[in-house]
Amino acid sequence: MTKEQERARARRRQQKLDARAAQRAKETARNRQVAIVVAAVLVVVALFVVLANVLGGSDTEAADGATPSASASAAPSASVAGCSPAPAAPKEIKPMTLPDRATAAGKTFEATITTNCGDIVLTLDGAQAPQTVASFVSLAQGDYWADSPCHRLTTEGIFVLQCGDPLGGAGPGPGYTFGIENAPADGNYPKGTLAMARTSDPNSNGGQFFIVYKDTALPTQGGGYSIFGTVTAGMDIVEKIAAAGVSGGAQDGTPAAPISILKVAVTEKKA
Repeated sequence: MTKEQERARARRRQQKLDARAAQRAKETARNRQVAIVVAAVLVVVALFVVLANVLGGSDTEAADGATPSASASAAPSASVAGCSPAPAAPKEIKPMTLPDRATAAGKTFEATITTNCGDIVLTLDGAQAPQTVASFVSLAQGDYWADSPCHRLTTEGIFVLQCGDPLGGAGPGPGYTFGIENAPADGNYPKGTLAMARTSDPNSNGGQFFIVYKDTALPTQGGGYSIFGTVTAGMDIVEKIAAAGVSGGAQDGTPAAPISILKVAVTEKKA
């Protein structure tokens, strides 16, 4: 073999090596691009999951009548002056029967909610919301709310303390539901308003109710929320629970300062 032939053979060998190196470099670049695309997709999916979890907890309604939804949060941890330790919540709910609206129609009642933080006094308007008031009176007389925690506080945009589920927001309700009464067409709920909580179903009023501690605008879609009374005394109790905030520092969830309904007494106000 001549030197020229050897040089040609060497050139061909080097060209093959260069071609293989170029192919490996191309494959490495392609694999790197695939890895980048996969990583980007995973990041997008992760962000979507996070956003879904965050936004999913801020719906405007929830089971058995949440005005805004009952969001899960850490256990209560704060305490405020004038509050004794909250009792243990009931383990079960005693089913009740929906009373006749006629038992409250045209009547006015005074209700005293005794809590571990003091008494909250309400005036109930049976003329404007007879079925709602009839239900409230019946549940009070049946000790439905004995030792039940107020399970929800909202502190941003919507300013309410929500109570009325003996199981702390996860209960099935009193065994009946009914429709909306006396909901404001403009969606405005002034401070001191007493109204029913419900799900997106306008016929899902049951045992849960909320007290507005600062003027609040609520959605009117679906019919709004039944106003059936006002707070006439004890608003300072609701305000100091609100001032303590939500457990874990959230804006919607379990009150950091535990407050529970011990009993509810109702009397009819005579003209």
